[in-house]
This record gives sequence, structure tokens and C-alpha cells, in this order.
Amino acid sequence: MNFKDRHVVVTGGTGALGIAVTGALLAEGAVCHVPYRSEDEAKRFPHRDHRNMKLVALGDLADEAAVNGFYGGLSALWASIHIAGGFAFASMADSDKALLIGQIESNLVSAYLCSRAALKAFKGGGRIVNIAARPALEPRTGANMTAYTAAKAGIAALTQALAEEVAKDGVLVNAVAPSIMDTAANRKAMPKADFDAWPKVEEVAATILFLASPENKVTRGAIVPVYGKS
Repeated sequence: MNFKDRHVVVTGGTGALGIAVTGALLAEGAVCHVPYRSEDEAKRFPHRDHRNMKLVALGDLADEAAVNGFYGGLSALWASIHIAGGFAFASMADSDKALLIGQIESNLVSAYLCSRAALKAFKGGGRIVNIAARPALEPRTGANMTAYTAAKAGIAALTQALAEEVAKDGVLVNAVAPSIMDTAANRKAMPKADFDAWPKVEEVAATILFLASPENKVTRGAIVPVYGKS
């Protein structure tokens, strides 16, 4: 996949999946623009010193003015990959409006605003890749994380509606829907799970890269399951 000198935004680029995605993009010659929230996460980011890495402080991806300002400073954007989001494991009885709104803002609103800003920054076509989740496709698996499931289902709907809207402009919009991924945090939270069944972040990243690449010429409106063996 040829990303040489193509500019790509990766929100959530300093997280486990984001590190895999940005690493793969940099290896293919992309120029990566990664917004971050705290200096600590920026300092821990393993690709921070790469010549094609642009780290940008941006506090809240649900802040419309901040998102518009970030994307407005980019030129010749090729792709925007929206990994940033939040997760809440909580029963409905233990949830409240604040938790729901937090999930909607960190997941759905951030993807919506970044997609909208990316469309303005594209020059003659582009690619958008969102991150849904398995419960977005299989809502019954979202028990005890109903707010998260609803927010991710919103991302799936956003992806499909927007894909139809902008195809005529040469913009292909897709999403991936991971199951539980093999990360250090997930292994710690579920020490008795079958880690071999979980998709690796590098494997999920490979699917994201194809959907964001110029080699993807026809796929749009897809919510691609990336479940591994789980």
C-alpha cells in the first residue's frame, strides 16, 4: 500500500491500536498527524521522533472549534482514521445520563466532527475509517455496556450514511468493528481469557490501512468485523 507523502490523521494514535496503525503508516511513507490530550501520553509515544510524525496537542475531540482548527491547519489531507473513543462497562442500573453523554461524545461526536472537518480538508477525494465495535453489529453482546454499545452503533450508522453521501466526491468511508483486542490492558483486566483468540492490534491495523489506502478503490459503507478467533 503506497502512502508515500500522503497526509493521514490518526485520532487516538497514542493508544495501543493507534500505535500499531501509525507505525504501519509510517513504514509505508505516510505523514501522520496525531492529536493528543496529555504531555505524558505524547512522551510515551514510541513514534514521536519519526521525521514524518506530527504530534499536536488537542484537548477534546468533541470540541467543534478545536477539531475545526486542527483540520483547518492541514493541507492536502488524504485520510482520516478515527480510533479515539471511550469505553464504559456498567449496567444500566449503575449508569446515568452523564455516563451516556460521555460515551456519545467520546465515540460518536468525535467521529462525526472529525469526519466533517476531514471532508473540508480533502483535495479531490480521500478516505475515512471509523472504529465501531462488535456490539454495534451484535447488540446482544453489549449487555452491561449499553451506553457504549449505543454510541458505537451510532458510529456504524454514521459510517454507512456518510459513505453514501460522499461517494460521488471520491471519498470512501468505512469502519472496522473489533472484538476484544489483544492489548496489555485487556490481558490485565481478563487474565483468564484465551488471549490467542483475540485479534492482535497489528492485524486490525492491517485492515484499517487497506480501507484507508489508495489501493481501496471500491469498498465503502462497510462495517468490517475484525474478530480474530473470538
